[in-house]
Amino acid sequence: MGYEFIQVSADQSVGILTLHRPAVLNALNLKMVDEIVEELERMDRDDSIRAIVLTGNDKAFAAGADIDEMADESVIPMLLKDQFAVWDRIAKVSKPIIAAVSGFVLGGGCELMMNCDIIIASETTKIGQPEVKLGVMPGAGGTQRLTKAVGKVKAMEMLLSGEPITADEALRYGLINKVVPVELYLHEAVKLAKQIAAQPPVAVRLIKKSVLKAIDIPLDEGLDYERNCFYLLFASEDKAEGMRAFIEKRKPDFTGR
Repeated sequence: MGYEFIQVSADQSVGILTLHRPAVLNALNLKMVDEIVEELERMDRDDSIRAIVLTGNDKAFAAGADIDEMADESVIPMLLKDQFAVWDRIAKVSKPIIAAVSGFVLGGGCELMMNCDIIIASETTKIGQPEVKLGVMPGAGGTQRLTKAVGKVKAMEMLLSGEPITADEALRYGLINKVVPVELYLHEAVKLAKQIAAQPPVAVRLIKKSVLKAIDIPLDEGLDYERNCFYLLFASEDKAEGMRAFIEKRKPDFTGR
């Protein structure tokens, strides 16, 4: 696709987006973030892709933002640049995004990871928001998503100390889904993505939307939203196929219609 800082591949119906600035531990510069968002949106439009894996390398998923781009900036240029606006588009990707992370997952790397729907981590993973050590704070959702994920007191500890946590600790706090040996984290993520990709695409899309709604709205509103999505799926061909296959004791063939 002509990208400079990411690599793109596919494994059957799973799209794989790999961050690729190994010399700087995949530090996120502005162009790299633009490329990530552009490719996620392209995969979201591609009917042949039903799930997405976002990964880095064994040493680093992403070790934070590229400080060289910000060191000499002042408030008005930063305000006018509004560099975090592009991040909002990640949350609008309708297909499931599975993060396969290893090594350093810090600062913007942690924020990017938390924009994903499911997270598989290697046992070497270190997760943190160290921005306070640079005299700043997270700006791409770190204070908000981390607090929702791990709770107030743990988020306060991580954000105010700037110290990272291990993969095992992240698992205990519900920040990630699974910890595996370093040689297996990408394999496990792709394996899970293939399982999800085999499910009916419209149902998967509405389940993702419903779960994300649950984070931000009251229970009664969430229940109404869920029920409407449930009823909507009765108009899909995949609903008919899934139920027929169950009755006929065979594997369903979901088409996304």
